[in-house]
Amino acid sequence: MEIEELSNCEALPLLSLNHVSLLCRSVWDSLRFYEDVLGFVVIKRPSSFNFNGAWLYNYGIGIHLIESPAMEDYESRPINPKDNHISFQCTDVGLVKRRLQDMGMRYVTAVVEDDGVKVDQVFFHDPDGYMIELCNCENIPIIPISACAFKPRGSSFKKASITKCGFMETVMMESLSLDMMNFSF
Repeated sequence: MEIEELSNCEALPLLSLNHVSLLCRSVWDSLRFYEDVLGFVVIKRPSSFNFNGAWLYNYGIGIHLIESPAMEDYESRPINPKDNHISFQCTDVGLVKRRLQDMGMRYVTAVVEDDGVKVDQVFFHDPDGYMIELCNCENIPIIPISACAFKPRGSSFKKASITKCGFMETVMMESLSLDMMNFSF
């Protein structure tokens, strides 16, 4: 069976994550959370916006809060590490847990292990139920798994030049990456 390549497009010229935009019931409550718990700083927001919100910045990324009082209440939702979440790298997971305990915040922990290397994770909700993860993820090295590096040639694999991945190779690698993340929980 032969798979036809659907696209020869190159990746977009992206540089980095700029900001995450979150709906919130109360800009004030969310603002206090992101300042007090995660250390973000309020920054100037364009004056042309005609809706209540706030912009925060730290660690090279922004968080844009947009007030939406009609959001559903999340209070009864469990903290689930497999839920959508924003993850922040931290230097001391033990300190994070102690501070969350001091603030009376609910959280769950998880440990991911690969080849004897461990990553500690702490998950908790912001005031609107968005999942936040703090971890020491730098412990596990980023090792590319690329179907593009080796291409079948006859009955053996020979190193091919790495130029660009085809559509199906990219889809397969993304699927594999997601599967690898899921097995850790």
